[in-house]
Amino acid sequence: MRKRSSRGRAALAVVAAAVLGVAGCDAGGGSPAPEGTTARAARPAPVWDRSPDSIAAVGDSITRGFDACTVLSDCPEVSWATGSDARVDSLAVRLLGVTGAAERSWNYAETGARMADLPEQMAQAAARGPQLVTVMVGANDACRASASAMTPVAGFRADFEEALRTLRSARPKAQVYVASVPNLKRLWSQGRANPLGKQVWKLGICPSMLSDADDLTSAATLRRDQVQRRVVEYNKVLKEVCAKDRRCRFDNDAVYDYRFGTDQLSHWDWFHPSRDGQARLASIAYRTITAPHPVA
Repeated sequence: MRKRSSRGRAALAVVAAAVLGVAGCDAGGGSPAPEGTTARAARPAPVWDRSPDSIAAVGDSITRGFDACTVLSDCPEVSWATGSDARVDSLAVRLLGVTGAAERSWNYAETGARMADLPEQMAQAAARGPQLVTVMVGANDACRASASAMTPVAGFRADFEEALRTLRSARPKAQVYVASVPNLKRLWSQGRANPLGKQVWKLGICPSMLSDADDLTSAATLRRDQVQRRVVEYNKVLKEVCAKDRRCRFDNDAVYDYRFGTDQLSHWDWFHPSRDGQARLASIAYRTITAPHPVA
């Protein structure tokens, strides 16, 4: 009896081992799972999603496509962030496709907006529940009636921090892409060669930088340099505040550094981005958002 029982137990053990072996092969796709697979599978998803499924845009006239289609008018269909124009190939279209962009992207930017307006825009954007919020604002804080009227750096910082808090209170996991403020002095140097553009500038476009466009006296140069230094300070704030938020990516001054030429400027005011300029902004944003790691 004991011998038969031992042989029976041995047989059962062989059968059990075979069954378990087959089960292991099926679960592992035909071969045993390599050591450490379980640990790797259990790792949490990356904090930054390189393919978000919905987008909300906040900011100023650049994100509204101002002066890209007709003079002194918004043209949101060519917006770098959410536009539908095929020549721009907006960020939303690149990430979501044409249909997805039409259904799951929203533009809350406003022409003339400053950083102080961003918290309210951010609240509107958060209500949509976007996976990604794009931010491009700050040019109007520097583009005031005079250099002395520019937004103080401390106020700029406080308003940006409030805007991010507004988003985080409603959407703690939403991602944020922050574009740098463009190089306003370079836009002046490019646009001043066009007589029509200078006439449009007299209607009140960025007077702190663009007024008396042909004045090259030391006083005018000092004024423009003061405006330009403030833009650099604003970009430093954007970078520092964004760096404190693990779901925020700054473009590392890519927009500021981009050398806009006449092809990239509106042929109505020679200051705001044209369709081609909007396409370049979309490309910078897409590259930053889809990069494996934040731009160093």
